[in-house]
Amino acid sequence: MCDTLNFTRAARLCHLSQPAFSALIQGLEDGVGVQLFERSTRSVQLTQAGKDFLPQAHMLLQDIGAALEKLRGISAQQSKHVCIALLPSLAAHWLPTVLKTFAQQQPHIKVTVKDVLNAPCCEAVLNGQADLGLASVMSSHPELQSHAVANEHFFIACHANHRWAASALAIEASALAHEPFIQMAPSTSVRQAVDQWAHQHLAAPLHQLMEAEQLATVMGMVRAGFGVSLIPALSLEYFQDPNIAIRPLSGTPPQRTIYWVSSKHRQLSPAAKSFYSFASASLESWLLNQHLSSALD
Repeated sequence: MCDTLNFTRAARLCHLSQPAFSALIQGLEDGVGVQLFERSTRSVQLTQAGKDFLPQAHMLLQDIGAALEKLRGISAQQSKHVCIALLPSLAAHWLPTVLKTFAQQQPHIKVTVKDVLNAPCCEAVLNGQADLGLASVMSSHPELQSHAVANEHFFIACHANHRWAASALAIEASALAHEPFIQMAPSTSVRQAVDQWAHQHLAAPLHQLMEAEQLATVMGMVRAGFGVSLIPALSLEYFQDPNIAIRPLSGTPPQRTIYWVSSKHRQLSPAAKSFYSFASASLESWLLNQHLSSALD
């Protein structure tokens, strides 16, 4: 308006009708209690108050423009970044291949990872620290939503010299009750799935030889021949060792369901949606291949 000193031209530049623009200027003057323009049928001129305010108005517009530009930059940066929180067993064995392939297909998207247990995984999504979570429990928090992406079966891991290693048949569940067993810690989803299965399918409790916090420890103990263990399918690659054999269980093996966890109120960015679609397909394919390869081993 200050540049054109013409209500009609100024309204056109602002994509407003002339009456709407005039009402806007009148509202501004009423709001500050100062007349900024002198109007006549022939011309429009700035008042002295308007002239005094003009430099500050230009500065305000520049500051608003800079703030909007910065906000657009932040938005653009966020649209190229996704953070995922997931179980350590998924992060260590399934995820690396996924990240490598995804980076080749979507090199402009940066993915960061939080490898945490179920509760911290859901908390990271709830607090906005992660866009998506992969957990083995369905979150009951009212601000979160969960849906199953895959069911993960467990397999027996034993030493390569164990009598089960050369068996062409699936191992009977009841045989586990007589074997020294390497168990995960009670806080882990692996342990919870095994305990629930054992309670339902075994007449006698597992003979627990030792308890470990990490799958790496379980793998080391099995490799050394101290005992056997039950391992989720997504961790089998970690147990690929010449001194370890992987065998399927007959009947109904332990299993855990993997859930995507997301916020009910935060919309996923395009980057997060892209990663979600890619990772979901990869997860289902990975579990199918693990099951088939272990069954045919």
